[in-house]
Amino acid sequence: MSKVIISVNNLVKHYGQFEAVKGISFDVLEGEIFGLLGPNGAGKSTTLEIIETLRDKTAGQITVDGLDLDRQPNEIKKIIGVQLQTSGFYPGLNLMELIDLFAGLYNRTVDARELLKSVNLEDKAKNKYKELSGGQKQRFSIATTLINQPRIIFLDEPTTGLDPQARRNLWDLILHIRQQGTTVIITTHYMDEAEILCDRIAIIDSGKIIALDTPDKLIDDLVATGFERPKEVKKANLEDVFINLTGHKLREG
Repeated sequence: MSKVIISVNNLVKHYGQFEAVKGISFDVLEGEIFGLLGPNGAGKSTTLEIIETLRDKTAGQITVDGLDLDRQPNEIKKIIGVQLQTSGFYPGLNLMELIDLFAGLYNRTVDARELLKSVNLEDKAKNKYKELSGGQKQRFSIATTLINQPRIIFLDEPTTGLDPQARRNLWDLILHIRQQGTTVIITTHYMDEAEILCDRIAIIDSGKIIALDTPDKLIDDLVATGFERPKEVKKANLEDVFINLTGHKLREG
C-alpha cells in the first residue's frame, strides 16, 4: 500500500464572514498524480496555497511527508516545488541565469543546461523568458519547480492557453516527472486532462469535496445511474484529428 505523503484533515478557511473552505479532508499518496478540480471560486486554489505554506488556514490539520504545517512550515518548503507565475521571472535574465538565481535561493548547485534539456529547452538556454512561446514558458515554469529536487510539486492549471500539441507535450513531461518518483498535485479545468493524467481526483464545489476517487470509478458510477451522453461517443475527438494531421512533435514558434 502506498504511503500517505499529504494529509489534510477538516481544513477550514474564512475570509471575514465568507467561508471559502468548509472542513475538507483528503490524503494524497506518494508517487501519484492527484487532481484537485472545481469551478472558479470553489476553494481549490485556496486549499493548495495553504498546503504550499503560502496562505494561513483558519482551522484544521495538515501534514506533508510527516511534517506538521503549523510547527514545521520551513521544512515543508524545502521538499515541495511550486509552479511560478509569469511575474516571478526577472525579464533581464536568460533561462540559464534564472535557474542559477533560483538555485542560489535554494542554496543548491544545479546543472542548468541539464535541467533545461530535461524539459526540451536546451536550445533556448540563452533566451529570455519573454522570448519563449506559451508552451515553452510552461515547460520552463515546471523546470523551476524541480530545482530543489522536491518530493512533491504543485501545478496550477499548467496547460491553460496552450495549443493541442504543446498541451499533450506537457502531459508527457508531467507523466515523466511522476515516473521519477515525484508526487504531483495538479489543478485543471480540462476534464480530458484530468482523466488522462490523474490517478485520483477530488472535486470541490462551494468549499466542500463532493467526490473523490479514480477517474474511471467516478465515470463508472455515473454510468451506473443510467446516464448517457446525448450524442454518440466516437472513438476519437477533434483534438485527436488535429494531432494526427499536424503531428505530436513540438513545433516552436
